[in-house]
Amino acid sequence: MPTLPAPLAALAGKAASTGYGLKVLAESGIIRPYSPLALARAGRVLQQYGTGPAGGFLAMATLMPERTWLVDEDGELTWHEVDERTNALARALRGLGVGEGDAVALMARNHRGFVEASVAAAKLGADLIYLNTAFAGPQLVDVLEREDPTVVVHDEEFTGMLEKAHVEQRVLSYGEADGLDTLAGLIEGESDTSPLDPPEHHTRIIILTSGTTGTPKGAPRNEAGVDAAISLLSRMPLRYGWRVHIAAPLFHTWGFAHLMLSLLLGHTVVLHRKFDPEGVLAVVDEQRCDELVVIPVMLQRILGLGDDVLDRYSLDTVKVVAASGSALPGDLALTWMDRFGDHLYNTYGSTEVAYASIATPEDMRTEPSTAGKPPWATTVKIFGDDDQELPPGETGRIFVGNSLLFEGYTGGGQKDMIEGLMSSGDVGRFDEDGRLYVEGRDDDMIVSGGENVFPQEVEDCLARHEAVVEVAAIGVDDDEFGKRLRAFVVLKDGSSASEDDLKAHVKDNLARYKVPREIVVLDELPRNATGKVLKRELVDHDGSDSEDSGEE
Repeated sequence: MPTLPAPLAALAGKAASTGYGLKVLAESGIIRPYSPLALARAGRVLQQYGTGPAGGFLAMATLMPERTWLVDEDGELTWHEVDERTNALARALRGLGVGEGDAVALMARNHRGFVEASVAAAKLGADLIYLNTAFAGPQLVDVLEREDPTVVVHDEEFTGMLEKAHVEQRVLSYGEADGLDTLAGLIEGESDTSPLDPPEHHTRIIILTSGTTGTPKGAPRNEAGVDAAISLLSRMPLRYGWRVHIAAPLFHTWGFAHLMLSLLLGHTVVLHRKFDPEGVLAVVDEQRCDELVVIPVMLQRILGLGDDVLDRYSLDTVKVVAASGSALPGDLALTWMDRFGDHLYNTYGSTEVAYASIATPEDMRTEPSTAGKPPWATTVKIFGDDDQELPPGETGRIFVGNSLLFEGYTGGGQKDMIEGLMSSGDVGRFDEDGRLYVEGRDDDMIVSGGENVFPQEVEDCLARHEAVVEVAAIGVDDDEFGKRLRAFVVLKDGSSASEDDLKAHVKDNLARYKVPREIVVLDELPRNATGKVLKRELVDHDGSDSEDSGEE
């Protein structure tokens, strides 16, 4: 009879008792016929290791050892092969001083080294710290000093940057550098690939905030239960056994979430070390992927390739394109779906609250700018400045409740809480149909001429101009209005638009006080590796070294 290992069935909790969770698990294919012996073994490792990277991996390796789990530029690896390799690597890391409760930091791109280092460290009961590959030198030094990892595992291009930080042990996950061990060398040098004794400490995952306004904060989260997966699956129809290309960074909450989902859904995970717009399309078609996992800027850059390139790829096997990390600007959702089909899902959330709402293709066909509706077992409320809940249509602070809220920053501090719900740091509103709209960061709003202005509304307006491919807006001082917006745009290749043209477009669609004081054309917007615009780098930009407004 189709079933789950006992620990997973217990973790389903409320979901199982209501029947809805079992329905979602059955539809996704997670509940399926396994032999009693395999289920017993999977249940035992889940009890010993928990549902994190070690326990989740070992359970799936027990249930389907010879199926392929990882595909990257170096080839394919089965669950059994990764199991043996990570047993060897765990012993090697222990030889470097890593033990239960210690921390291993990773600064690596999307490849097997990231995954194997994560599983090996988790088998030792070590915590994992995922470092953003776009960190600046000072940010990286500050984070490593605060988190104090025993070992840092990193790709070769970050060697010079890490030399400025105080780290006792470093291991290369990709490439070579004089005097440094490599993951491949550690694995090959360890002959014992037998299972390790399970640790008492279950691994915590520490995801770093984006750091768009300063030093990134560590946001730790303990292992998630099945109810967290049911929540996502209630609004996104993922299925067992799919081939999934994770283009989103694995160090990012969204990329990591889909890596963890593969431990429940038996996905084959397809990775490429670096993002390339056309390369993503080629990988998806060549590997016959069922799902593509992205951050929104990746969709923008893929669509920016031009029809002559896009026409070479069909994505005909894709059933879900799962996006998260920032708002979908302008009519990006409609443009994508008109080209590739109605399979785009956009998830809104943050490092601290995980996912809060999910927009389905139907939602975005109706309202392209919506963040969708909260999934199962997730509560989202809008509160005013007096901490009272606001009705639909009124803008206020967004607060979220679910099973994935983080525990508090590693350096101390917490997000605001009201009625047991955690602030997402954004402002927004619900419409009468229960759809959420995110209007911007709660600290981005400016008061211009006595009126509240959210940069995102103006950004979305400019993004709909036919010549604009990317846009960001910030508040600047203004003698007449107190504050006005300064906008920065990137124009499409071969397109032109003057500042007056762009201002007129805003004036035709929004109130006068929302028209930016200046609109500056740039070659590109400063972004971090997860695609978020680094607005702090735009604050002192007066446009003096910008392009010539795009006119020819």
